[in-house]
Amino acid sequence: MVMKPTPDSETHPKTRLWSFGGHTHTLGRFTLVMGIVNVTPDSFSDGGEYATSESAIAHALQLVEEGADILDIGGESTRPKAAEVTLEEELARVIPVIEALSDKTNVPISIDTTKAEVARQAIQAGAIIVNDISGLRLDPEMIPLCAAHQEVGVICMHMQGTPRTMQENPHYENVVQEICDFFKERVATLNSAGIAPERIVLDPGIGFGKSAAHNLEILKGVSVLQQAGRPVLIGHSRKRFIGKLLERQVNERIWGTVGISIGLAQLGVDILRVHDVRATVDSLDAWRAVAED
Repeated sequence: MVMKPTPDSETHPKTRLWSFGGHTHTLGRFTLVMGIVNVTPDSFSDGGEYATSESAIAHALQLVEEGADILDIGGESTRPKAAEVTLEEELARVIPVIEALSDKTNVPISIDTTKAEVARQAIQAGAIIVNDISGLRLDPEMIPLCAAHQEVGVICMHMQGTPRTMQENPHYENVVQEICDFFKERVATLNSAGIAPERIVLDPGIGFGKSAAHNLEILKGVSVLQQAGRPVLIGHSRKRFIGKLLERQVNERIWGTVGISIGLAQLGVDILRVHDVRATVDSLDAWRAVAED
């Protein structure tokens, strides 16, 4: 387990507890970095670079060397208008990678999927976190599965629509408050189904059914989202709103991503999901050296 040391929650009231892998981890003092491993041919930023098991495993181990606290393994692209992937294809992409990584590293492994069967086999292969962009809503078997595996952490994300439709004129009256209300409902629903709040991390879903303006409102409103009482994860890495903000193509968005990462760490975000782990870890370490007493 390569988790950064954190202080006791009683002496640091802003800390939050997250239970997975049979342990309870204290978050809130140090922002954790989740490294993205897309075992896909069509992801928006790195599609095809790590589409084979061998390249995905090597990339994941490189992210560990660069300081990743968690590895997030996904086998289906969730970019806007992405085509659906069959269960068989998704399993073929991610299970060999998770099996190999569980033998090669003790960094926690997360499975990024909306399919309960993929999550079930991933847990058997060594994953101890389920990251569901649908907020555990698309597959009716996902909540019972996560409830049955009490050792597994759960990341519950907000998404308006589906990957195929989510960017077709997304609309909110108050995007931050609506996501906050969604979080409260999800935590209550999952808790009533047997998933304790201590197992849940919340993700507002940057870019998932949001305009660039919505994304910036969400990032500025992190303190409101934290009122749900659970750790917050932000996945902003290389996304389109950064390109719109800075007028940069996807391969030029690393510095914008890093800048937002530092701002989010300053706001107390618990986990950052990023492609560029070394740049993020180094930047956060340098920022802390200056900002902390």
